[in-house]
Amino acid sequence: MSKSNRVLDLYQALQNGQVINKKAAAEAYGVNEKSIQRDLDSIRDFLSEQTTRQGQIQSVEFDRAANGYRLVTEEMIHISEGEMLAICKILLESRAFDKAELESLVNKVMNHCVSPKKVKSIEPFISNELFNYREPAHRPPNMSVLWQAAQAIQTQNMLEISYLRKDDTEVKRKIEPVGLLFSEYYFYVMAFIADKAKRETFEKPNDAYPTVYRLDRIQSAVVLDEKFDIPYKDRFKEGEYKNRNIFMYGGVPQTVEFTYSGPAIESVLDRLPTAEVSLNEDGSYTVKAETFGKGILMWLLSQGSYVNVIGPQELREKWIKERKF
Repeated sequence: MSKSNRVLDLYQALQNGQVINKKAAAEAYGVNEKSIQRDLDSIRDFLSEQTTRQGQIQSVEFDRAANGYRLVTEEMIHISEGEMLAICKILLESRAFDKAELESLVNKVMNHCVSPKKVKSIEPFISNELFNYREPAHRPPNMSVLWQAAQAIQTQNMLEISYLRKDDTEVKRKIEPVGLLFSEYYFYVMAFIADKAKRETFEKPNDAYPTVYRLDRIQSAVVLDEKFDIPYKDRFKEGEYKNRNIFMYGGVPQTVEFTYSGPAIESVLDRLPTAEVSLNEDGSYTVKAETFGKGILMWLLSQGSYVNVIGPQELREKWIKERKF
């Protein structure tokens, strides 16, 4: 039997509710188990791009109890008009893309997630923002480079990048990418510099935290065959890093303490997810938060007389020196 006929035969068996045992199937078709696995992967890829007319999703999953693969059918969860509108508003507010790319992205998301009737009902609520959309000053992010970095992170392959620094000089870097983040209009690639000699010239040569690279400043990227090894337990945790970093500035971890007397303590909690807050007798709040990097000083200065920095002492001294009130 040819491979295509074998794949169709397996697909028909799954559709009929049969369980596919790789060893038994390999013997039945006179091939090895790896061939059967590739056949199942082909069916899985096909199903991932299809939806049934009844609004269902199908996938091939391993059933431990039956010691084989079976077809699993699930109902599609449709996005409501409100949810789709929220997604579009967030994309518009991000200001991460130029106008043409933003319009394309919004149209693709809407056309793939909601019906044409719902698209027409949503368009009036975003058309004015799209018409008056001001493109960001930075270059639009290269989605191909973003995906290259994502794949390199997963496979732990080194990347060689050409990077445009703030002074407009272009440098070559060989990096070990460990994370991807989006914050304040920009996508970032988090990575360690592979060149130890280059790291020695940095302010903190033995920095345990990755360097921050803005995606829009990466001119080109090549995935290398060279590997790097970071154990799973030591992996970079984007969520924890993002909760502690303000404005994506490098620096050191520190516990910040200050009082806040502004009108909305919720805005502080939204900016500092790790914050612990206690109410004072005068109606102000004492806030303690684990932060990372130099961005916390910029945020504290932006709060004017609403905040009074208590510690650490070095941060307090910088805040006193730079505040404008």
